[in-house]
Amino acid sequence: MIDALKKLNFRTLFDVAAEAMLLTEDSGQIIVTNPAAQQLLGYSADELNGLAIEMLIMPRYRKQYRYHQELFLNRPKKSSKSVVNELVALSRDGKEILLDISFSFLKAGQQLYVLVIFNIAHRHLDAEEALRASEERLRLAKQAAGLGIFDYDFKRNIVYWDEQMRILWGKHSGKTISYEEFVASIHPEDRTARQAAIDTAMDPSSNGEFKAEYRIINPANGTECWISARGRVYFEAGRPNRLIGVTRDVTEQKNLQKKLQAQRDETEKIFKQQVAAITASAIAHELNQPLAAISAYGEVVLHAIDSDNVFPDHLKRALQGCVEQAQRAGRSLHELLAFLQKGELVTEQLNLNDIICETLNIVRNDSYQGFYPVLHLEKDLPAVQCNYTQIQKALLNLFRNAAEAMHTADSPTLTITTMVQTLAETNAALVTIQDNGPGLDQIMAERIFDPFFTTKPTGIGMGLAISRALIEVNGGQLWLDSDAKPGAKFHFSLPFAQDHA
Repeated sequence: MIDALKKLNFRTLFDVAAEAMLLTEDSGQIIVTNPAAQQLLGYSADELNGLAIEMLIMPRYRKQYRYHQELFLNRPKKSSKSVVNELVALSRDGKEILLDISFSFLKAGQQLYVLVIFNIAHRHLDAEEALRASEERLRLAKQAAGLGIFDYDFKRNIVYWDEQMRILWGKHSGKTISYEEFVASIHPEDRTARQAAIDTAMDPSSNGEFKAEYRIINPANGTECWISARGRVYFEAGRPNRLIGVTRDVTEQKNLQKKLQAQRDETEKIFKQQVAAITASAIAHELNQPLAAISAYGEVVLHAIDSDNVFPDHLKRALQGCVEQAQRAGRSLHELLAFLQKGELVTEQLNLNDIICETLNIVRNDSYQGFYPVLHLEKDLPAVQCNYTQIQKALLNLFRNAAEAMHTADSPTLTITTMVQTLAETNAALVTIQDNGPGLDQIMAERIFDPFFTTKPTGIGMGLAISRALIEVNGGQLWLDSDAKPGAKFHFSLPFAQDHA
């Protein structure tokens, strides 16, 4: 009776157990399975009974299973328990199931059985599969975008890089490279600006964001290519620890931008020449008749004086004619200028700091890459009242002039410094733009805003004259600080919006 109760209690516990249990003989053949095992493996009780348990194991894991099973069966202490981690079983429909399998002895009278328990470890399998899938997606995305990944360890001064980076740098072996060797492939003209971007990102007060574009020289064939790098510096106890980011080959994009910029420059040059020619033609047409009349009246006066036949009334009429024709010429000129400038000026309240940053990006994308921009922008600057297109045009002229002027400078770092501050006494913003180029001599400084005066071989001398006119139309002033060193230093002001007055 007691044995019967024991058997009844075991079978009840066996059937209701949440774990998959299989009772086997020491030979490994299954005697009985519980519902949890049947559900896990997808077999019925009849299909499992009499089956060798190792047949449920994935073929490549069966040798490992037999080894642990025999090791367990040969143990001198039959009360011990053994666990084998991460063996893969196969369900009836061929699904792989990662299991932790435990063995323990079960004695019934003189008969000894082995209780095998399958503990599901599918979370590990799912995690591994998810990791593999994620890595594959990342690999395909990198390949499609042409991205290279780098990890610059500041402490060890070593760069970890992937295969795409090694291809770009022309080095096809070694998952790490010293930082000095890494930098050696960067174009000498671009190293200072790139290092400045890293130094900025390493500043604990910054957000750690790193952005740079530079050229690299492939040591294998000497070819140059443009690299766009983006990343972030990570800090440890307030100190920069590593820089992790991606690179992309943007040579084709740069070449296309350079070609388009050359076309835009040529178009703008032709347009300016046409405007200058039309304007000069219109002025000449309007002034031709008054000047001819003035010349004729002047000849009459001179002839009368030379012939000693002077009649005051005649001289007076001739001189009055000169005055009238000169006034006519002046009126014609003013009317012509008013016609050329006709149209209502549309202004709006704008963030001057944003206009400056956007314009700098345009200049740097238009093949003006050989300089490092330094910005000192006043935070919480009130809005200015101006026309966006006109102010951006004036800024473009100033930035491009600075970039072109510095090409002849012998300086390791070419910089354009832009400062914005408030002029409280005039309720206006003051913008200062200074380069570290060769600067301007006294003659240039005196004539720099004169129309048709230029220091460029291909210039027509209208850029600064137009820029000054645009600033003045918007209520500001543009001038040169002739005493500033080094380079050239320009200032312009713009009024704040009315609601700030």
